[in-house]
Amino acid sequence: MNVKVDVEPGICGFKTAVEARTEDARNVDFVIQTDCKNIRVLAARLGDQGPIDAYMEMNSAGESQLMNTVREVLRGCCAGCAVPVGIFKGMQVAAGLALPADVAIAITKQNP
Repeated sequence: MNVKVDVEPGICGFKTAVEARTEDARNVDFVIQTDCKNIRVLAARLGDQGPIDAYMEMNSAGESQLMNTVREVLRGCCAGCAVPVGIFKGMQVAAGLALPADVAIAITKQNP
């Protein structure tokens, strides 16, 4: 199954398109297009690792290959980037581990 995820991460303005693909409903690889240099590094690193086992990613007792890679690559101001969430959700849907539904984060500054 192929799943497309479009992420608009916020103030940086670097929109990202993620395609999560699997042929066996378990091992997922990604095609990621973005103008963000940091996400391009993340995409290359994920590509070098090959398909990610979605079932292992969902196992709370194990390590997350995807999130460990994100932590290695996205540091500083990018540590809170919304793109990794989009990648993870796309992986879940591609592997049949979640239903496709939009995710939204709304941020509003509050006065004290």
